[in-house]
Amino acid sequence: MPALPFEVSQRTGSLATVQIVSVKGAITFASSPAFQDAIAAATAPRLIIDLTEVSSVDSMALGTLVRAYVSCQKAGRKLMLVGLNYRVKNILQITGVDPLFEIYATIAEAQAALI
Repeated sequence: MPALPFEVSQRTGSLATVQIVSVKGAITFASSPAFQDAIAAATAPRLIIDLTEVSSVDSMALGTLVRAYVSCQKAGRKLMLVGLNYRVKNILQITGVDPLFEIYATIAEAQAALI
């Protein structure tokens, strides 16, 4: 299976208060700065990070996710993760940070939980 090139994009969710950051490819040391910038630029009260097309994450990505969680908590914002594959879920579980995040299978499920 060929590796997807890294790509990150943002869009508004089904509600104006929801921002979705979609990521494709592996989040690594090289791609983490773009991922961090996208997370920092997302200022909506509710943030969904779509990792459906993310093949793997490294410690930099994990750090970015935890920083996003802390930032959202401090600002009273809600953060949700969507579409985690086995590898990504496993990293979150092994490192013990999975309880920090609300995790959903799809964007639709995450948005439905906000209503």
